[in-house]
Amino acid sequence: MILESLMAALMTTGPANLSDPEIVVAEGRAQGRAELGVTSFQNLPYAAPPVGPLRWRPPVKPASWSDIRDATRPGAICIQPPANGDPGVGPLPMSEDCLTLNVWTPQGMMAPLPVMVWIHGGGYNNGSGTAALYSGTNLARRGVVVVTINYRLGRLGFFDHPALAAERQPDEPAGNYGVMDQIAALEWVRDNIARFGGDPGNVTIFGESAGGVAVTQLMVAPAARGLFHKAIVQSGLGRQKSALLDQDRPGHPSAQSLGVAFARSVQLAGATADDLRALPAERLLSPTPAFYTDNLIVDGRVVPEDVVEAFAGGRQAPVPMILGTNSAEFWWIRPSDAGAYGRADDLMTDEEYSALVAAYGGQGGYDTSVVSDLIFNEAARHLARLHAGAGHPAWLYRFDVVPESNPEPSGGATHASERPYVFDNLHTVGRPLGERDARAATAMADYWTGFAMRSDPNGPDRVDWPTAVGDQLLEFTNDGPIAQTVPHGERLDLIQQFYARIRP
Repeated sequence: MILESLMAALMTTGPANLSDPEIVVAEGRAQGRAELGVTSFQNLPYAAPPVGPLRWRPPVKPASWSDIRDATRPGAICIQPPANGDPGVGPLPMSEDCLTLNVWTPQGMMAPLPVMVWIHGGGYNNGSGTAALYSGTNLARRGVVVVTINYRLGRLGFFDHPALAAERQPDEPAGNYGVMDQIAALEWVRDNIARFGGDPGNVTIFGESAGGVAVTQLMVAPAARGLFHKAIVQSGLGRQKSALLDQDRPGHPSAQSLGVAFARSVQLAGATADDLRALPAERLLSPTPAFYTDNLIVDGRVVPEDVVEAFAGGRQAPVPMILGTNSAEFWWIRPSDAGAYGRADDLMTDEEYSALVAAYGGQGGYDTSVVSDLIFNEAARHLARLHAGAGHPAWLYRFDVVPESNPEPSGGATHASERPYVFDNLHTVGRPLGERDARAATAMADYWTGFAMRSDPNGPDRVDWPTAVGDQLLEFTNDGPIAQTVPHGERLDLIQQFYARIRP
């Protein structure tokens, strides 16, 4: 890790090509790169390195620099377990010094331009904003400024312990350090993006999986209010019951109880805050915290309540929003599997279970699809209904594009498979994709950037995307976009009744 940290430091100081463009941000001058009609700046710090005494502290402003910063290469990704082949992870090295962002801005277009801020997924354990999959070049060429960010992950980003609580001030936010990083990045965008030709008054946040959850958390975070003006949630859950910061509930230990259990697992029972901060970052990676039960925290300040309760009470940000899912999200997880997702139907009564099995046409259909519906599809429909019911514009989508080269017997579009289409970066997926995939990528990127520009995804020469009122959505298929009613509504209705019973 020492070698990797040194490599990360060297990445900020190497010489840049003197013909490349320069920018002046609040902290100093940076030199980026211009190619394909787009200027990019990478590895720009939006907060100080969260190391030493700043581990498990809210982010603070980055230090200024006097020389020209080399912003032509990506910075370090945040500390995380080894990559599992996900193209959204990005290149090594990794380091705790990772709170940086990347900006792509089109050349020759009239400012101010809409801004799109991407929040990567990875279960709040993996991923980065530096992956080639998330290059903003092809979105920026459509007339937007694109920002991708890193934020603290795993126990470095989502963690608490009584020893940490004992040393902090009563009004200091805690637990959700990764969400605090996201807010700090949005504050940096507000303060600096005009220098890149972006409009700080026209910011769209968008994210997938855990990044989609982050978008919904930012929708209910008081400190994020006013920092963004539109939101896109890609496979972002919505029905989760988060851990509280310091209060245990039946079946839901608090973040502090989880922190105590982890400390014991590394022989630090009775640990002080200094003991915890002295732990090498690698020790914090194992066992990997579970996203659904460990990394989602309601701390009472940054994230004041669970997302669905906030939406039900009309306390979310009153901004236009797109929500959607993929047609075969978690097709490989069975309801009998171990883990939080596989246990999602444990609280069903015999009557509820039987009715759902019948609605799926038998046990096989239930086993293949119910987890995706419980975790993603019903939740997206429910949040869209609540948002539209509060009088805010909402659009739903369903992604069902499956390349001919797809090796998985998924029967649909699996979790995270929409990402290269949204970014129009099909070349990053490592397998051949055809003309119909190129058409789907063009369509999705056009709808997404159109939404950022006009607060409405619709535009000329596109299939009309109806609002979510009446459970309408746009389905992205191999034959192009199709407007229709939410598929399998009868199944989702039964799941909604189940959730209404267990979480009235």
